[in-house]
Amino acid sequence: MAAALKVLDVVALLKDLPRHRVRRGQVGTVVEVYKSGRYEVEFADRRGRTLALATLPSNALLQLSYGPAKAAADLVA
Repeated sequence: MAAALKVLDVVALLKDLPRHRVRRGQVGTVVEVYKSGRYEVEFADRRGRTLALATLPSNALLQLSYGPAKAAADLVA
């Protein structure tokens, strides 16, 4: 992951977590950042009800974005 995640960043899960009953691709929100480099992520349904709360390493998460990448200007030459 290029940049460290921050609280309220939206992420997608990169692997199934059967213990927490969430699957790869599930969207979640970072709710805590730990000094250890791990992240507390809340996964919720469409109504906002919590499905799972899990502490995960950065390599289990993909940061999602809604705008153009900052480096996109570098691609136009």
